[in-house]
Amino acid sequence: MMITELEDLPQTMQAVMCYGPRDYRLEEVPVPRIGPGEVLVRVLGAGICAGDAKCYAGAPLFWGDERRQGYCQPPVTPGHEFVGRVVALGEGAAEKYGLSLGDLAISEQIVPCWECRFCRRGQYWMCQFTDVYGFRQRTFGAMAEYMRFPADALNYKVPDVLEPEQAVYIEPLACAIHAVERGEIEFGDTVVVAGCGSLGLGMVAAARLKNPGCLVAIDLLDFRLSVVKECGADVLLNPARVDVTQEVLELTDGYGCDVYIEATGHPGGVVQGLHMIRKLGTFVEFSVMGEPVTVDWTIIGDTKELNIHGAHLGPYCYPLAMEMLVKGQVPVDSIVTHQLPLEDYAEGFDLMLTGAQESIKVMLVP
Repeated sequence: MMITELEDLPQTMQAVMCYGPRDYRLEEVPVPRIGPGEVLVRVLGAGICAGDAKCYAGAPLFWGDERRQGYCQPPVTPGHEFVGRVVALGEGAAEKYGLSLGDLAISEQIVPCWECRFCRRGQYWMCQFTDVYGFRQRTFGAMAEYMRFPADALNYKVPDVLEPEQAVYIEPLACAIHAVERGEIEFGDTVVVAGCGSLGLGMVAAARLKNPGCLVAIDLLDFRLSVVKECGADVLLNPARVDVTQEVLELTDGYGCDVYIEATGHPGGVVQGLHMIRKLGTFVEFSVMGEPVTVDWTIIGDTKELNIHGAHLGPYCYPLAMEMLVKGQVPVDSIVTHQLPLEDYAEGFDLMLTGAQESIKVMLVP
């Protein structure tokens, strides 16, 4: 087995370790060792996703409830939004991924098994085993000084023109692009994106490229709405100031929007969308919810005959996300609002949970 290294690697490193809800600790742990086909990067930045924050807060998806087993497998290092510098390559990895020592590199957030029904059909993002970085024992995440990309990962070289704080946004932007694709937007459609966090902002930027007739952005925080204008929104609505459903109905001669993309992460965003969308419209649900959502399910069927589309991860979208960033089609410098040292991870999680201090994307720098 041949491994090439850019530098003499230390034996240990600092890493955030997740043991349970709000039980996260900064510890000294061994630097990962790699094998054939694997890549080791020195982490230059790790974004905190809304999903990371909800795992930190104890959301049932991650820790289980009476109907399901928790998805998170502690102890594990969180972090699936990241960029790193390649410092070691296992045998065959350079050729497989087109990577060289010293390159900036990313890896798609899911590492597929490539053997299950979904992987064999090319639907790898729905892999039956769902090993996403930062939650599973097979895929430790990026809130550490070094990180291993397993041999089955999907890795990419990051264009040299992108700074690390820009490249950290590739993963959320890829997810946003996929959600927009699920909306099946047509020319002239009225499209609503509800929730203008880092994902919603990327959705607005991606939806703009679909040339909708009217692109509406909704958020409770005015500072986020000021950024979403840079992403290409035509109409900005704050539910604290106006009746947003009535506003959209008036924009559409009483019919409602053609496409509604839910990215608030709050049950109210779902209820709002069902009342705002037109008959035969398309509702895209992306959010990770911290609690169950109760709605009048009749609206979906007997009343409006809606198309309900889920959206999960960012399959086949990473190259396009990098292209959008290189072309300046997303105001990423306005989206990445905070860069904190790794030891301030708890502050970063709290910023994401509260939306305080005009935070959108919070990035940890090991």
